[in-house]
Amino acid sequence: MPSPSAGQPNRPTTVPALPPPPLPTPRRSTIGPPPPTPGTGLPAGVFGKDWERVPTDRKIVALTFDAGANADGVAPILAALAREHVAGTFFLTGQFANSFPSKVRDIAASGGRMGNHSSTHPYFTKIDDVALRGEVLGAERDILAAGGKDPRPFFRFPFGDRNAHDIAAVNALGYVPIRWTVDTLGWQGTSGGRTAASVAARVLDALQPGEIVLMHLGSHPQDHSTLDADALPGIISALRDRGYAFATLDTLLG
Repeated sequence: MPSPSAGQPNRPTTVPALPPPPLPTPRRSTIGPPPPTPGTGLPAGVFGKDWERVPTDRKIVALTFDAGANADGVAPILAALAREHVAGTFFLTGQFANSFPSKVRDIAASGGRMGNHSSTHPYFTKIDDVALRGEVLGAERDILAAGGKDPRPFFRFPFGDRNAHDIAAVNALGYVPIRWTVDTLGWQGTSGGRTAASVAARVLDALQPGEIVLMHLGSHPQDHSTLDADALPGIISALRDRGYAFATLDTLLG
């Protein structure tokens, strides 16, 4: 008796096709998008950018000072600010705080506002998220340990080097990045062709409501000039002659 399949063509067994393997998930940053996170006390509008001026029509200027490799300009800068009853904002690195704790305390005692300028002053676009977090939080810890004030919420990127991801990352740590309207270039020193007069001229040439001025606390490492400290009294006088007053960066927060 023929088998039931006799006379029927052989058919290959059909094997269901397997789905293609999933594409690899793109690597995502461990740092989330900018807040608002509850408890920061910061307006949502300050996140998402590196501020180059205080948004105002008022004739005010914010004087800011970055810490560097030495503290040679701290005493004359604090003396000029005290004499003229002007408040400044001081962006300190962790290295500066560890090397010059007495100067950190002097700045705090003067009433100066403090900000975070990273721990070791790296290029932020060249470090990963773990290192970025360590730079920001490490500086915060060292500034406080030296007797300084809480630097939150102000952060300044070393070299002004940042991208959108870096801005979001420091936002997520509760910081607002502050750039500048004008860099005096006093840090270039007399050996770089700068003078106290050229420092002052750059500030006045860029003058506008809400101007943020970048100066430095240290001296030039080779020629030892302190052009920002030397120019500061004249800058304050010239700005007042033009009808300007002075504010700290807290004005940015409303």
